[in-house]
Amino acid sequence: MRRLFPVTDQTPPSTPEGAAPGGDAPGEDHEWSLGELADAYAYPEAGAGEPRAWLRANMVSTLDGAAQHDGRSQPISTATDMRIFGTLRALADVVVVGAETVRQEGYRPARTREEFAARREAAGQGPAPAIAVVSASLALDFSLPLFTSPLVPTLVLTGAAAAPERIAAAEKAGARVLIAGDGVGVEPARAVRELAALGHTRLLTEGGPRLLGQFIAAEVLDELCLTVSPMLTAGDAQRIAGGPSVAVPRRYALVSLLEEDGFLFGRYGRPR
Repeated sequence: MRRLFPVTDQTPPSTPEGAAPGGDAPGEDHEWSLGELADAYAYPEAGAGEPRAWLRANMVSTLDGAAQHDGRSQPISTATDMRIFGTLRALADVVVVGAETVRQEGYRPARTREEFAARREAAGQGPAPAIAVVSASLALDFSLPLFTSPLVPTLVLTGAAAAPERIAAAEKAGARVLIAGDGVGVEPARAVRELAALGHTRLLTEGGPRLLGQFIAAEVLDELCLTVSPMLTAGDAQRIAGGPSVAVPRRYALVSLLEEDGFLFGRYGRPR
């Protein structure tokens, strides 16, 4: 992997896992360690006073805009993309995901990663991020390991009008239900606040497209980590974000850009 942007930065040399990066020439290609990836994707430092939640999204898209192939993202991904995927999870307090993505991708509980244990402990984090499932209907299979045997209790975000029997079923399975909307659905800004109130300020969403579109429309998305896959799929697959378009397009700034085997790994932040 090599760094394409910022060009003023030096691409770190190959170092042991978790070691501090060094100083190769800009753009030099080498296999990045997990420690180097964690440094490259570190969350911004919290400011003075009450820490603010930072919502980051991680998505993959083909050259022609498809976020999935045959309903799943794995066919358009790569091993390095999955290393970054795992690194972003290891840096997060909580992973926020839509109910449909849980069903389609077969979500399981986040697991502890020995390579990131010291980093998480130093940051005051638990052994693994929690998974927070966003669902209006709570039409979820609460017998799945995601709910019955997670390392960290799974969270379920829903609206105040959710069926009481479904809330009870979620809680019986061991999930913690958070009300993040006055009606049937979840209000994106309120979801961020509810998670932050639990101390989850490093937020990561992995979609799906409808949920990401809601975060964008509500103007609560701080950062997008986007893998551009050098593939063409045609068809009618979803884009990375769905739902109604915003009145004015949101412009984000390029923070960093990495490349390997034609895959581009971009990090875009909302200008402050």
